[in-house]
Amino acid sequence: LSESQERMLLVAEKGREDEVLRVFAKWGLDAVIIGTVEPEPRLRIRHHGELVADIPNRSLTDDAPLYHRPIGVWKAPVPLDPPEEALAELNKPRDYTADLKKLLASPNICSKRWIHEQYDSMVQTNTVQGPGGEAGVMRIKGTGTKGLRDEGTQERGLAMALDGNGRWCYLDPFKGAALAVAEACRKVACTGATPVAATNCLNFGNPEKPEIMAQLVSAIDGIALACNNFGTPITGGNVSLYNETKGEGIYPTPVIGIVGILDDVTRAVPASFQAPPGDAILALEWSLWPESLQNFGSSDFSRVILNKLWGTPPWLEDDFAIDLQRFLIQIAEKGLVRSSSSIDSGGLAVALAKASFANGIGVDVRSYRIKDFPEAMSLFAEPPGTIISCEPKNVEHILKLAESRLFSIAHIGSTTNGAFRVALFETNESREAVVNESVVIDTTVAELRQAWSHSLEAAVYEEVVA
Repeated sequence: LSESQERMLLVAEKGREDEVLRVFAKWGLDAVIIGTVEPEPRLRIRHHGELVADIPNRSLTDDAPLYHRPIGVWKAPVPLDPPEEALAELNKPRDYTADLKKLLASPNICSKRWIHEQYDSMVQTNTVQGPGGEAGVMRIKGTGTKGLRDEGTQERGLAMALDGNGRWCYLDPFKGAALAVAEACRKVACTGATPVAATNCLNFGNPEKPEIMAQLVSAIDGIALACNNFGTPITGGNVSLYNETKGEGIYPTPVIGIVGILDDVTRAVPASFQAPPGDAILALEWSLWPESLQNFGSSDFSRVILNKLWGTPPWLEDDFAIDLQRFLIQIAEKGLVRSSSSIDSGGLAVALAKASFANGIGVDVRSYRIKDFPEAMSLFAEPPGTIISCEPKNVEHILKLAESRLFSIAHIGSTTNGAFRVALFETNESREAVVNESVVIDTTVAELRQAWSHSLEAAVYEEVVA
């Protein structure tokens, strides 16, 4: 019910009320019968037997008052192409290990452990995968069914993920909001779960300003399109408006929550690498991804390292995103993968680092250098995709299953005992020989984790002390 997270209104089949009440009693929750559904279009409310409201249903739905706010035009006040100083910085020789550490320590990417450890994440011991991965996974007790394996019964599970990129929505509210839906769905699919429903929290400035109203309308349109395409209806949501400081609105930031269903929770795939050394690492990306300096201007690298913002968010076809989701679910059900994580904020290098932290497992990776673009794009561009790890014996099977898909898949390296090494290479014109290979990141998981793990609380304490 509105303005409450503790109350829900249910409509039950007549004669089965006691079954519903027993479920609530089992979990120590209060539930009471407050009324009945009547075969006429009116709402009647009684208080101690006295009729206090008698309202036609249409007055609360079709005939409810509507705001008709002026809708202006929103155009982010940033250039479409990279500024000259940003290009000059990109083309200089760079210490990409230092860049990666700085990105990992940035507020958008760093560990949020300091926040989530202040809350109970093991409610009634149903948590299968807790905070810090791509999606939380919860066991649904009492849903056990007879399985085909020796374990006997298997229980269902729910996977849940949140996503929202205010920077992308600032540059293009429609694209940014749609991409938030796609990314949250992808994170859920990484666990092996099928996305089935969505919720949202719409955070915006003052909607009485036509340009802010334009942001809100475009973002809602983007969410609607993506949720329709992904089959994830909005089940509820929340709005926070008038967020301004000294007349300046916040970045438009719709946050999307996606829930998915796992038929066998024991098959849930973790986000972190599981077995060193020698597990295979594969990268899955949209094969038609258009490399673009305009898209790179919306990345965390541009914002954090170059301190610049330009261009437009990346775009992707929903057909690709749905195809990738189905593939991730398929290989999880077959037990072919040990880990699966999304390539998003910070790009490939950050995704590899975050997958390394939980178990201290490093990587030895060789990735293709994007020709005719700054080297940083090969490491830190943010194309929608996924990295997975698996036993070496499963690589060929996975590659075979990926044939004729809408994404490219490449075996890019293997896990290590803690070394973190990334090399970039080019190929000759015929793509038959490797040329210009060079190691661009060479460090350890421990060093990267130090940059990532405590920067949030350090920044908060520093601000409080200052």
